[in-house]
Amino acid sequence: MAVPPPQEADAEEGHRPDHPPRTPTPPKKPAEQPRPGVATPGSVLVRPRLAARIANRRAASWGLENAPWSPAKAGRHVFGKLAEWGYRLDSEREADLAAMTALLTRAALTDGGRRISLHLADQDHQALILILSHQQGQAPEDEGLLREVSTLGVLSCGTDTDQEDGGRRRWVLTDLAG
Repeated sequence: MAVPPPQEADAEEGHRPDHPPRTPTPPKKPAEQPRPGVATPGSVLVRPRLAARIANRRAASWGLENAPWSPAKAGRHVFGKLAEWGYRLDSEREADLAAMTALLTRAALTDGGRRISLHLADQDHQALILILSHQQGQAPEDEGLLREVSTLGVLSCGTDTDQEDGGRRRWVLTDLAG
């Protein structure tokens, strides 16, 4: 049996096959996603839940359960993070911060939800402590809480309620410079 001689065209550079190589078919154009904020017939627009937004500064947050030990745990979170950020507080300032955090946390726990959120941010030697209850408050707004917190050396403090969600926010802005 004789071996056929190699074809000259295969040996030459630039040989072009008689037909193009097999290529996969291009994918079909995907369906266009609906544009945000535009209601299509029969659809319901869902608004995002209001959330705390802390930008352009260091921040930390923790979720806490509705339990008797949560105010103390919130204080430990705040002190630990402030120490990590390099703040050295004297014992008097530390006691005031612990009292502020405990008051805000206890007030949020009285709203009756299963959990609360603690948020901490700092900027220019000031700290923002924000507590979200995520539950419509069963207790009325308490101006006594704000009076009590304001005696602990705060720059400002306040509460407000999200009208759609019903969750209540309580916050304190305090100076960390000793």
